[in-house]
Amino acid sequence: MLRAEVTKHLQTDIIPFWQGMEDKEFGGFYGYMGYDLKLNKEAVKGCILNSRILWFFSNAYLVLGRKELLESAGCAFRFLKDHCLDREYGGVFWSLTYKGEPEDTTKHTYNQAFAIYALSSYYDASKDEEAIETARRLYHLIEEKCTDEYGYMEAFERDFLPADNDKLSENGVMAEKTMNTLLHVFEAYTELYRVTGDECVADRLRHMLDLIADKVYNQRLGRQEVFFDRTWNTLIDLYSYGHDIEAAWLIDRGLEILNDSSYTEKLGPITRTITENIYDRAYIDHSLVNEAENGVVDTTRVWWVQAEAVVGFLNGYQKMPQERKFLEAAEDIWRYIRDWMIDKRQGSEWFSELDKDRNPSDKPIVEPWKCPYHNGRMCFEVIRRLKDAS
Repeated sequence: MLRAEVTKHLQTDIIPFWQGMEDKEFGGFYGYMGYDLKLNKEAVKGCILNSRILWFFSNAYLVLGRKELLESAGCAFRFLKDHCLDREYGGVFWSLTYKGEPEDTTKHTYNQAFAIYALSSYYDASKDEEAIETARRLYHLIEEKCTDEYGYMEAFERDFLPADNDKLSENGVMAEKTMNTLLHVFEAYTELYRVTGDECVADRLRHMLDLIADKVYNQRLGRQEVFFDRTWNTLIDLYSYGHDIEAAWLIDRGLEILNDSSYTEKLGPITRTITENIYDRAYIDHSLVNEAENGVVDTTRVWWVQAEAVVGFLNGYQKMPQERKFLEAAEDIWRYIRDWMIDKRQGSEWFSELDKDRNPSDKPIVEPWKCPYHNGRMCFEVIRRLKDAS
């Protein structure tokens, strides 16, 4: 049932919605649709949004094999290479005007990573050598411009001079390093390594796994820390439930691709503990609550957190098939998504968030961070992981 329902939702709801967001005049995809379902064709186009759409359509083609999905991916690829890349200083801009001109020229490691992630998947789908060579250039740029002796720096001006990390800092702190950026560099490098086998990338995956195990993961609390100073001292008591369950399965995916038994032995127990703790601490009323700051729980149900919980618990069940509770949780959260998180209004997609009583907020349906990356990926992972199920 889970696989069949998710497949139908992907094909009849998510894909048509995002195909309809293509900007046939200026290229790429429109950047904003309000809660009122009014499309703003002149809104800024986030480069993260475009990279995630490129990743989405590339994987939709790889999963479903429909030619028009590769064509949609091609639209996103052309926009990325023609507009998102800075031909003077290198790297990917933060955002563009609706016409495709630089709007925010900030360079962020997070943004470079998502371009690598998307380009690697597009190469897998299209075999376009320009895509993978662009991904490799961005990989070398991150390694040359965005690292220090402690790990990955994050925010930069256009010319890669350091800047305040306001784009990835929240909760009243200004972090020099974040769990979130490290996780998504790891995710991007995993995909790059999967399609290229480049050993230099494998070495950096090992480096990041060490950082996750030794600096980000709090063994005493059984969770990841979120915001750090330059040398990985944590800045705030924050427990991000969505990021933890997402990290559990992304780390496991990276371990599978890397195929290094010593790192599997080191990180495997950590991902199991994270999954168990999220199940025990955050899985409430058929869904995942958002986060806890200083022990105070935010009960908002955020769209992407629910999507990652489905995948994370399904991954937990596949690692620990004796723990059927994880499969049951994945199926339960999908039903919550199906019945409450998906916006049933014609011409919409998922609500951004619900309150504890399942009432939607008035946040946008599409904006620079609201895209088909999390919910589309949930669909792909369910389809791939349950391919032998009826």
